[in-house]
Amino acid sequence: MSGPKFVRFFSPVIEALKELGGSGRPSEVRDVIAQRLNISEQEQTELLEGGASRFDNQVAWARFYLVKAGLVDSSKRGVWSLSDKGRTIESLSFDEARALFKQVHAEFEGDKSSEEPSELEPVGESIAPNDTAVSDDSSYRKKLLEILTSLSPEGFERLCQRLLRESGFEQVTVTGRSGDGGIDGHGILQVNPFVSFKVLFQCKRYVGAVSVSQVRDFRGAMMGRADKGIILTTGTFTSDAQKEAVRDGATPIELVHGEKLLDMFENLELGLIPRKTFDVDFHFFQEFQT
Repeated sequence: MSGPKFVRFFSPVIEALKELGGSGRPSEVRDVIAQRLNISEQEQTELLEGGASRFDNQVAWARFYLVKAGLVDSSKRGVWSLSDKGRTIESLSFDEARALFKQVHAEFEGDKSSEEPSELEPVGESIAPNDTAVSDDSSYRKKLLEILTSLSPEGFERLCQRLLRESGFEQVTVTGRSGDGGIDGHGILQVNPFVSFKVLFQCKRYVGAVSVSQVRDFRGAMMGRADKGIILTTGTFTSDAQKEAVRDGATPIELVHGEKLLDMFENLELGLIPRKTFDVDFHFFQEFQT
C-alpha cells in the first residue's frame, strides 16, 4: 500500500465514530479500530523514536486530516465527533482516502498535489498535532500530560498516591520496592461500614501502550494479596490488555489510561485551578443589528 500509512485509518476512524454513536474518546476510537482491523499486540506497542505509540499517532494523524477535510469536528474536551458532512459518508475506499490526503495536504503545505504520497511518508512519523485550533481545554490537558510524563518514576508514584487518597482510598502506601512484580503500592477502599476492598496498584509513566503481558505479570504478582488491582498510566492499553484485565475467573484489574487520568484531575480539581470564561454569541445579536 503506497503513501503515508496513516491514510489507511481514514475510513476506520469514520466507521468507528459511527459505531460509537457519532462521537468518542480517542482511546475508544483506537480500541474499535484495533478490534475491527485485528491490529496485533506488537503493532499497538510499537514506538516511534520519540517514544510515542506509532499506532496511536497514525490514528491521530488520520483524525487531523479528517478535521481539515471537514468530516470530523475539532476536539471538544478530548472528544472526537463526526461533522454533519462526515455523517453522510459510510466509508472511504483507499483511493478516495489517498485523494483526500493529497487534497488536504496541498491546502496547508502548499501545492504538492503533483507529488506521489510515498514522497510525503515522513509526515506520519512526526507527532500529530493535538488539534487544528487548540482550545483552552485541550491546551491545559496537553500541558498537564506533559508534566505527568516528565515526572520521575518516584514522583509519579507519589502523585498517584495523592490521587487515590483524593478519590476516597485509605491507608494508601507507596512501597517503592523493586522485585515486587511491579506492585508500587497498596490501599483500602471503604465502600461502606461493612464492606471494604484491599487494592494493589501499579504506576506506569508511559507514552506508549501497556501490553497484555504486563497486565498478566501484575495480576500474577498480586495473586492472593488483594481483592482488586489498579494500573495507572499516562499512556494507553492495548485491546488485548483491556480484555485480560476483565477476564472471567481472574482478579479484576482497573485500567486507568492517560485520558481517564486527566479526567480525574479535572473532576477532583487536583493541580488545576478552575476558571470561568465566556464567548460572545454573535448569532444572538444579529436580529438587533437590522
